[in-house]
Amino acid sequence: MNKDSKRQEALLYHAQPQPGKIQVLPTKPYATQRDLSMAYSPGVAEPCLEIAADINKVYNYTAKGNLVAVISNGTAVLGLGDIGPEASKPVMEGKALLFKIFSDIDVFDIEVDTKDVEAFIQTVKNIAPTFGGINLEDIKAPESFEIERRLVEELNIPVMHDDQHGTAIISSAALLNAAELAGKKLDEMKIVVSGAGSAALACTNLYVSLGVKVENITMFDVGGMLVKSRKDLLDLQLLYAQPGEQKTLAEAIKGSDMFLGLSAGNILSPEMLLSMANDPIVFAMANPTPEISYDMAVATRSDVIMATGRSDNPNQVNNVLGFPYIFRGALDVRATKINEAMKMAAVHALSALAKSPVPEQVNIAYGETKLLFGRDYIIPKPFDPRLIAVVAPAVAKAAMDSGVAQKPITDWEKYTEELLDRMGNDNKAARLLINRAKSAPKRIVFAEADQLSVLKAAQIVMEEGIGEPILLGNRDSIEELKREIGFENEVTIIDPRLESSHPRLLAYADEFWKKRRYRGISQLDAEKMMTQRNYFAAMMVNHGDADAMITGYSRSYPLSVKPMLQLIERSEGIDKIASTNLMLTGRGPIFLSDTAINVNPTAEQLVSITLMTASMARMFGVEPVIAMVSFSNFGSSQDPSAVKVREAVAYLHKNHPDIIVDGEIQADFALNPDMLANKFPFSKLNGKKVNVLIFPNLDSANITYKLLKELNKTVSIGPIIMGLEKAVHIVQLGASVEEMVNMAAVAVVDAQEKERKVKAAVNA
Repeated sequence: MNKDSKRQEALLYHAQPQPGKIQVLPTKPYATQRDLSMAYSPGVAEPCLEIAADINKVYNYTAKGNLVAVISNGTAVLGLGDIGPEASKPVMEGKALLFKIFSDIDVFDIEVDTKDVEAFIQTVKNIAPTFGGINLEDIKAPESFEIERRLVEELNIPVMHDDQHGTAIISSAALLNAAELAGKKLDEMKIVVSGAGSAALACTNLYVSLGVKVENITMFDVGGMLVKSRKDLLDLQLLYAQPGEQKTLAEAIKGSDMFLGLSAGNILSPEMLLSMANDPIVFAMANPTPEISYDMAVATRSDVIMATGRSDNPNQVNNVLGFPYIFRGALDVRATKINEAMKMAAVHALSALAKSPVPEQVNIAYGETKLLFGRDYIIPKPFDPRLIAVVAPAVAKAAMDSGVAQKPITDWEKYTEELLDRMGNDNKAARLLINRAKSAPKRIVFAEADQLSVLKAAQIVMEEGIGEPILLGNRDSIEELKREIGFENEVTIIDPRLESSHPRLLAYADEFWKKRRYRGISQLDAEKMMTQRNYFAAMMVNHGDADAMITGYSRSYPLSVKPMLQLIERSEGIDKIASTNLMLTGRGPIFLSDTAINVNPTAEQLVSITLMTASMARMFGVEPVIAMVSFSNFGSSQDPSAVKVREAVAYLHKNHPDIIVDGEIQADFALNPDMLANKFPFSKLNGKKVNVLIFPNLDSANITYKLLKELNKTVSIGPIIMGLEKAVHIVQLGASVEEMVNMAAVAVVDAQEKERKVKAAVNA
């Protein structure tokens, strides 16, 4: 994609379907006049009077306790510099989005039009009663130091400048683990720091708190090494100014144990790296170009322990590992500030988490066989679902122990459960899926590539590194559309109609004819059918000329699935294929089956659908908890539809006792744990969160997923075909670009899994 196209795509993302990235939604009923009279006048007077009598009750009756302000004046934005408050608003909205999806914290972004320190401080103090916490963002140094210091002192709610402390907390956790692996003692380590801005100073301050000695730190800024004789240094920088003459970076780094970079790209040469001590620790965190690239560093020294700010390298120092959970813990105990004890608690929690066994969900997301604590894994991954349940409690406990908590937590087990429940709102499944696909991209045939939306999806798949597209369709149309959308990458384009005499098509046709000749297909018929895209694409996957296939955008599902059933073999032991939809709901991901293929499955087929869906859930890193739903509850009806579900459940209980499954059960009881426990305490689903629903027929499954999708605007990934030997997948007629990108990621992950199983069988 060229620069203009990328710019246009970014602008469209922020402008459509409505401008901005956040909105305010009501949390109380508002349908009736009675509701409105409670929400506003006269009912609203009652909580107002309660708060007037006891100001702390503002947390009982308003959203203050879960509301953070992200505040900036736009003077130091993202590397864009001083662009002003209005221009900084998209960034602040983006930070608001991260707060919400990672820790379920609501945010108002506030852009303040002043560069005067006193005016800024007063503005924040004046609006502070609205909020439970203040996140300062993108304010230039040295003003940011004074602003944060004053607000921490003068407000009684948590205040943190994440640009400083976020990087410091994450990199400190990484330092603890890197030093342990390298066998280095913190109080003996010699550290060279490139950069003397807010982030570098905050990192260095926290390193000193961990035990690093100030006299062992050599710091550089754009003016060179910080030395006592310099007259241009801030008070905070003077702490790290060394006596004597200036040295060059190359001179200072000789024999050092660690390099911390928060400055500019490509300033650390291989020669400098070679001059460092054994097992050097290098945190090169300039973005997007590190001070030395990861590949160059590990090629230069095999003993280097390396971290960067980039997601495509091991050990990414990413602030999202910290600020959502630090504020979460602070808010939950109504802390009056975020103090050093709370920051240090986050450091040690992150450090310890990296040493704990990694959940399979995280291994799957990052395409790893098994992530283990070591040189390439010294800090947790951003998608680790344990972060909220580990970091937030550690911060909350530190707030309590240090005397700044106003609402102590007494039941930590219950608190942890509440934290994990919050993350049902965070639909990480799509991000995990795409991340896993990118770990080992595959060749994907897009059978309708001369459709604009399909081509756009293929472009995203290629540019995001999800897979390598193969475009089928009219070549001239595809080339023209490529120019229109700025799709400049070289990519394979095939028009099956122009390959009628091509050896590849003839080989495909011959194989198809041999397979179907006893079913009324002639050699000529087979050759003609191979000029149709879906047949050609399916044979590409069969022959190993592609790894996966996506189709269905411009044709009905039955028409699209027919070639697959004729050409693609079923997986071993599978009698009938099925489909599932992964719905990314407010309570977390839920699989619905069968949504597209089996009209009225038998009890035996329901068993098969259940087993395939359980396997699919595990492929996504989800341990299945399965409810087989019906209009009936545990024998309350003898209707054949209910009876077959009951029979399927009985079979599964007897023959697959390792699977958590129960039914027949109505959907509300399956999804409401309190209702279930009260009415059916014997159910195997009690105390568990259902994440798979198996439906008795296609009507109920298809209607349910489409209602969820349209009424609740729930993201749907699917229908995902289950039970075929190859990774072929069919999107719904008129699917969106996003849906096709997600399905392409599914196809890649499916192909990865099938490849893994083949290798395992060969090695067995």
